[in-house]
Amino acid sequence: MLIVALGWSFAVGLFALVHALSPQGTLLGALLTLVLAGMLPLAVLAWLIGAGARRRERRAASAAADPHQGGHTPGDAVAPEREEA
Repeated sequence: MLIVALGWSFAVGLFALVHALSPQGTLLGALLTLVLAGMLPLAVLAWLIGAGARRRERRAASAAADPHQGGHTPGDAVAPEREEA
């Protein structure tokens, strides 16, 4: 994932640089290209890729907080003594 993000950033950065330095281009256009075609898609992609890790962290945190994760109600570990009648 990191190599794709670096490659995309490099390509969009060069595109924005060419846009800024061309006779018809503007700095505002280059900035918008960098933000809208570069950083915004990368942020969305990183958020989507990180969803699984966030879910695992949330489950691990809830498991650490809940000692009875098996779903059974806690009871006595030892059965009570049976009295003879």
